[in-house]
Amino acid sequence: MEAKPEDFFFEGLNIPGSTVNRVGANVTLVNAAQLPGLNTLGISIARIDFAPYGGLNPPHFHPRATEILTVIEGTLYVGFVTSNIPNDGNKFFAKLLKPGDVFVFPQG
Repeated sequence: MEAKPEDFFFEGLNIPGSTVNRVGANVTLVNAAQLPGLNTLGISIARIDFAPYGGLNPPHFHPRATEILTVIEGTLYVGFVTSNIPNDGNKFFAKLLKPGDVFVFPQG
């Protein structure tokens, strides 16, 4: 099957997702299933919309990839906990982000 321009294009991340649910958040995921041009690159992209007050991204981990987050609108408190650091134990890294800020969540 020959690649076509549409394989490298996705339309729709500008559309907010509904945050009317128990966690007050909505994830729009774009991976190789939606954007075939990502196949074998080991990357994906997502839009996360949070309810104005009380939206939550439940605690989770990233066993296969690093996550990079950019804030477009509003403010967001983010962080992660490391584990098994020799002689240091667990450590919490957190920051309050505003529009234009970027935060990296390492693989693990």
